Amino acid sequence: MTGTTPASRTASWLGLVGWVVLSLAAGAVGAVASVRAADFYMRLQRPDWAPPPWLFGPVWTVLYVLMGVAAWLVWRERGWARARSALSLFVVQLACNAAWTWLFFAWRRGELALADIVLLAALVVATMVAFARVRTLAAVLLVPYLLWVLFATALTASIWQRNPGLP
Repeated sequence: MTGTTPASRTASWLGLVGWVVLSLAAGAVGAVASVRAADFYMRLQRPDWAPPPWLFGPVWTVLYVLMGVAAWLVWRERGWARARSALSLFVVQLACNAAWTWLFFAWRRGELALADIVLLAALVVATMVAFARVRTLAAVLLVPYLLWVLFATALTASIWQRNPGLP
């Protein structure tokens, strides 16, 4: 940020905080739906490769921070007006992300959760492509997120298949 004014540096840092908080807020919306998720998750028939419940919180926290930084990089590079489609995709995928926890844990709708996470994976890829057009690093920061979503897609499908009582 050489040559920037103190005001523009402050705005940039506030932007970073804003994008990270927005991402973490999506996680918080999901967390509300997963208050009793560990008990429910442990009662489900899961594949041997399913992670323990305690792992999800730390992984998602790191991913939400990386997502927020990625969005900030795009916003900082072009601003909202010039990166509207890329940043709008980002916000839509955040909403889809938050919806999965409600569908699976709160409403116990395995089929809808699976459809949602498949859509989420597609939205993450679309967001990565849009981000790459603005700033390559922003797309790269979303790679761990995409990998985790793909893993979670397989896990959701496996759990839904193993638990026919889950609607």
